[in-house]
Amino acid sequence: MFDALVLWEMIPPWLLAAAWIIDVAIRVVMLGIVPGNRRPTTAMAWLLAIFFLPIIGLALFLLFGNFRLSQRRIQRQKDVNARVLEATRHLDIDDSDFDAPDWVKSALALNRNLGAFPVQEGNAVEFITDYHGSLRAMTEAIDSARQYINVQFYIVGDDEEYAGPLLDALDAAAARGVKVRFLFDHLGTLRIKGFSKLKQRLDAAGIEWRAMLPLSLRRRQWRRPDLRNHRKILVVDGEVAFTGSQNLIEPGYKRASAHAAGREWVELMARVRGPLVTGLDVVFATDWSQETDENLMEDLATVTPERPKGHITGQVVPSGPGFETENNLRLFTTLIYAATERLTITSPYFVPDDSLLYAMTTAAQRGVEVELFVSETGDQLLVHHAQQSYYTQLLTAGVKIYRYRSPMVLHSKCFTVDKEVAVFGSSNMDMRSFSLNLEVSVMLLGATAVAEVTRVQNEYRSSSTLLTLDQWRARPPLARWVDNVARLTATLQ
Repeated sequence: MFDALVLWEMIPPWLLAAAWIIDVAIRVVMLGIVPGNRRPTTAMAWLLAIFFLPIIGLALFLLFGNFRLSQRRIQRQKDVNARVLEATRHLDIDDSDFDAPDWVKSALALNRNLGAFPVQEGNAVEFITDYHGSLRAMTEAIDSARQYINVQFYIVGDDEEYAGPLLDALDAAAARGVKVRFLFDHLGTLRIKGFSKLKQRLDAAGIEWRAMLPLSLRRRQWRRPDLRNHRKILVVDGEVAFTGSQNLIEPGYKRASAHAAGREWVELMARVRGPLVTGLDVVFATDWSQETDENLMEDLATVTPERPKGHITGQVVPSGPGFETENNLRLFTTLIYAATERLTITSPYFVPDDSLLYAMTTAAQRGVEVELFVSETGDQLLVHHAQQSYYTQLLTAGVKIYRYRSPMVLHSKCFTVDKEVAVFGSSNMDMRSFSLNLEVSVMLLGATAVAEVTRVQNEYRSSSTLLTLDQWRARPPLARWVDNVARLTATLQ
C-alpha cells in the first residue's frame, strides 16, 4: 500500500491532468458517436462499457463496434441484388396465382423488395433429421454430379465416419472432371483441429476452395473479427440442393468436452428440388464472387423456369451485413405479428432484440399458442445465459418453453406460423444472426410444408421438458444475476 502511494505521488501533475482530460474526452465524444445507427439497448451497453473502463471499452468498440462489411463487399451485394432482380423479374408469380392470406403475400413482397428473390412454385422439399442420414444423402448427390458442385459450410472438419465420406466423394468428382467449388468460413473452420490438413487435401484433389471473410493483416484483409458467413449450402448441377443448420463435421464438433459428456448436435437439413435450387445457387455464386472476383452470375443471368419437381411454393431469403436492412429480422417479426392461431419456434440461440421479443409476447397475450424450443444446456456459455434472461418475460406472457434434454444441443432453426408458413435455414433468432452473420433462410407456403416442419418439431417435443414459471422463479439469485450480466454483453454489437 505504501509503495503504491509513493508511486502515485511520483507521477507528474501534468500527466495526471492529461489522463483525466483524455478520460473525460473519451466519454463525452463517444456519447455522441456510439448511438449512431444502433439499437438503443446496444448503444447503452457500449456506453456502459466505455464509462466504466474508458480505454478498454474504447478499444473493444473500435474492434467490435462496426458490424458492416467493407464498402467493396456491400457494393458487390447491391450489384448482385440488382442483377438477380432484373434476371428473375419474369418469374414473379401474380398474387392471384396462388391461394394465401393477404399477410402471407405481404411477407413475400417484403422478401422480394429486400432480398431480390422471387416466389417460386413447383418445388419438392424433403426434411432430414438424421445427422448421418443427411450426410449420406449429400454424398449420394455428389456421386451423381456431372457438371459442377458448389459447396458452402460455416464449419468443416474432416473425420473418417461423417464428413470424410462426403469429402471423398468430392475428391472423386473432381478426379472425373466435375467442377468443384468449396467455401468455408475462415474463423469458423480455422478453430477446428486438422485445418491445415483439410486445405492440403482440397489442394491435392484439385478442388477450388476459398475461406470466406478471411482475416489477414499481411493481405490487408481485416474487419470486425466476429463477422461470419454462417450459411450451409450444397448445390449439384443446379438440379438438387441441400440447406439448413448442419455443418460439415461430426455431431460432437470434434470437441473433447462434448465427447466426454455424450453431447451431440441435433440438426435439420432439407433436400430441395425445383426452382428454389437456382435461388440457393445464386446465394453461393454471390459469396464465391466476394472471395474470388469470379463472376458466376453470368451463368445464372438468364434464369428460366425449371420443370416442376413438386407442389411446394417457396422463396429464398439471404440476409446479413451486406444488406442495408436486417431482412431476416423484418421477415420474422412480420410473420409473428401475423399469427392468429399457432406459432412454434425452434432456435438454439434465442437472444431477441426488442422488436422480436415484443412480437412474440404480444402474440401470446392476444391468444396465439406460442411455443419455443431451446436447449436445456447450451454449448456457448454467455449466449445461453443471455438467452435464459428472457425466459421470465416469455413465460409471464404465456409462451410455452420446451427445453431439449441435456446433454444434446438442439441446433436446428425453424418455425411455423398457423398452417400457412414454414421457415427454416441457418438463421438463429439472435442479434448475431440479424446483424453480424451472413445467413440463408427458405420460406415455404401451405399446409403441406407446415405439416412437415411440425412433424420435426413434434420429435423435439418428445425429447423435451416443459418449463414452468414457478420452476424458473425458484432459481437462486446468483443464477439470475449471471443471466442478466450475460444479457448485457449480448447486446454489444
